[in-house]
Parts: sequence; structure tokens; C-alpha cells
Amino acid sequence: MAGGNSSVVDGALLVYHRPIAPWLKDASTVMEHVGAFAAHSRHRIWEVNTDAGFPEGLDGLDFRAVIVHYCVFGMGPYRLDDRWLEWLDRSRAYKIAFFQDECTRCQRRFRFLDEHRFDCVFTCLKPSEFGKAYGRYTRVPKLVSNIPGYVPAHLPEVGRRFTVPDERRTVDFGYRGRPLPAYLGHGAMEKHEIGVRFGEHAAGRGLALDLETGEADRLYGDDWYRFMASCRSVLGVESGVSCFDLEDEVFTEFTERERAGLPVGLSDLATLPRWEDVVYYRTISPRHFEAAALGMCQVLYEGRYSGILEPMVHYVPLKKDLSNFDEALGLARDPEVRRELTTNAHRDLIASGEWSYARLIGQVDAVLEEAGLDGRPAPAAEAAAEQRINQGLARRRRRRMAHWALFWVLTRRRVQRAIHFAHPFTSRVRRLLGIPGPDGLV
Repeated sequence: MAGGNSSVVDGALLVYHRPIAPWLKDASTVMEHVGAFAAHSRHRIWEVNTDAGFPEGLDGLDFRAVIVHYCVFGMGPYRLDDRWLEWLDRSRAYKIAFFQDECTRCQRRFRFLDEHRFDCVFTCLKPSEFGKAYGRYTRVPKLVSNIPGYVPAHLPEVGRRFTVPDERRTVDFGYRGRPLPAYLGHGAMEKHEIGVRFGEHAAGRGLALDLETGEADRLYGDDWYRFMASCRSVLGVESGVSCFDLEDEVFTEFTERERAGLPVGLSDLATLPRWEDVVYYRTISPRHFEAAALGMCQVLYEGRYSGILEPMVHYVPLKKDLSNFDEALGLARDPEVRRELTTNAHRDLIASGEWSYARLIGQVDAVLEEAGLDGRPAPAAEAAAEQRINQGLARRRRRRMAHWALFWVLTRRRVQRAIHFAHPFTSRVRRLLGIPGPDGLV
């Protein structure tokens, strides 16, 4: 059992969740964030993926600190089963939670933090907004502001590998975005609108455009880098939303209307105005760092960008009503302007090292040291903890991989059609044999 007579290790357990299924596409930024803790912390960090289940060896083991990563807290159920929660409650560790996309389903998050006695939250909110959210709704004593992503160690090399000279790029303006649900507010619509509206204004001007705003148009891995490197300029907006639904009213109304088959646009949500622009929740995005590394001129909606990007120093500003469209277009088409802005962005965001993950983990280390961590465990204690954490890992991974493979097969369209076709016959056989169904009824 954690706590009590448990052996306490001088280090931190980093709890995260990623599907153990290599065929599932995933945003690389998540694992870059996960990997940064062990790569940059001066403390010993053990990583445990909850998708593999609860490590049996954790019973009887505790840590000075536990860090629960933002990828555990998805839109669906949190990726911590009962055994994880029981261990977390028994643990006497200093508990840190990282959150992103923290603007919706807030009450569940607030309850989780208080019920499991968390000591610190790393949030994408600015300090000026702390009191409106966690300060008002939780008892968490320490809040730390950070941004959604930083410059991973491999990004400068990605830039050197993929970047091509401006004159060899084949796309004048590129963009990939996607539509988001209305319960996130007007600001969230910008990610889709900028691609659509820019394309409408740029039509018929002889420009090479590659602007897509559908979920199916998203790119991953090297395909994403190749796309970016083919563009002279890229469109962009701030990360974040304008509706911070602190009491879950907007999301509840949205889901109820959706279930009833009613419209769920911005104008349909009566509760939206109450929470629109109440909490400022906009930041710079990892995509801005990638664009800087790959030498793309950024044409961005006007915004704060966490105070990191400055208009006409790092990007061409575009008003949200596109009233300066011709001016912004002219600037972005000027090779000298592009050269100056891309040089500045690469110097300040990439080459300076100022925004590497070492900056974030430096903040984490400061919190850990304040909580009493004083270095790394003795080699024998470190080896024993490693062995216990990995106990049964290969077996658990194989079992989980089999579950994911079965899930993948059962969700194929042809298999679904076959199940739908066979269901009336299998149901009749089940009733004849007296075998209960999933609902427990014969």
C-alpha cells in the first residue's frame, strides 16, 4: 500500500495515458511533453502509462511527488481506474496535475482535485485568471501558469532537415484547421473561419493556396513537416477558446439539444453569453514554434500570443474582420518582409533556446524542491523502484495490445455491417438458450 509503511522513493512518478497501439495516429506534441520531464529534470522521473493498467509493484511503494499529465484528463472518463485512484488516495506524495483544454467539464475537474487532495496545478491560465477558476472552485493551494507546448529538443533538427529556400516553396499560403463545437464559444470558431474566409478573399488572385479545415485533412509526423516546409506563409490563430464554462451550463445545454436533434450553433445556446469572455484563455500554440523552426512567414489573427510573438517582428497581423486583408497580403507576399519576420522568429523562438522544454521543467523542479525533493535516490533504491514499476509490464502491454487490436477489428465498417446483419439471429438464439444479454436480460 502507498502511504503508511510504504517505501518512499526520492523522485517523482509521472502518470500519463497513450494508447498502446502503434497503428493509432497521435499528436506528437503529447509525447514530446511527456518525455520532457525525464529529459530535463534534475530529479528522477519514472513514467507510467495507465493504458497498460495498474503496475502491481506500486502497492507498497510511494514517491516524494506524483505528476498526473494532462493526457490522462480527456473529454471522456479520466484514464485512472479504481486501483489507480485508491493508490493515489493512499499516497502521501506531493500531487501535481497538469491540465490543457481545461475550459469545459470544469466541475468534474474541480471535484477531482479536491477529492484526491492535489497540492498544485499547472494551468494554461494566466495568473490574473487564477481566482476566477481554481481559486474560486477548489482548495488547491498552488497554481502555476505555463503554455501548451514548448520547443522540443528535436525541433531545430527538424527545421534543418525539412526547410527549403523560399524560392523553392510551391505554396503561397497554407493552413490546416478544423471546426470545433459551439459550446467552446465564438473564439474557438476562429480556427476554422480563418482558413475559409482567407480562402474566399484570396480567390482569383493567382495565389497557390493549400487551405483545409476538415478533420480528415489533418496531417501527422513527417507529412506535417513536409507540408509546412512547402509553404511560404502559414495562417494561424491563438490557441484556446472564448467560453470558459466554469459551471458546465453551456456544455450541458449543448449535449441536451444535440440528443434532442435540435440545432447547436452559437446562436442556439442560451447559456453561452453568460460565460463568453469571462475568463481569458488564449495562448501561443506549439504550431507557432514549428512554423518558426521551418522558416514559414506567419500571418496571424491579432492577439496576445502569451506575450511571446510581436506583430511585424515575428508575424504579419491580420484583423479578425479581415479589414486589412490587402495590406496583410501585400506584406506576406514581399520576400524581404518574409525574410525579416522568419529570421526574427527563428532567432527568438528557436535559436535562443528561451522556449525549450527546459524552461517548463525548470518550473516543475522549483515546485518539487519547494515540496521537499532534494535530488536523486540512491542507486539501490532507484533500481528497486524501477523493478517494481516494471513488474508484469510486458504481460500487461501484450494484453492491452490485444484489446486494441480487437477494438480496431470490431470498428471496421464491414465488421459493423456483419454484426448488424447477424444481430437478429444471434439475439433469437440467445433467447432460446436462456443466455442473458449485455443488459442482463434474457
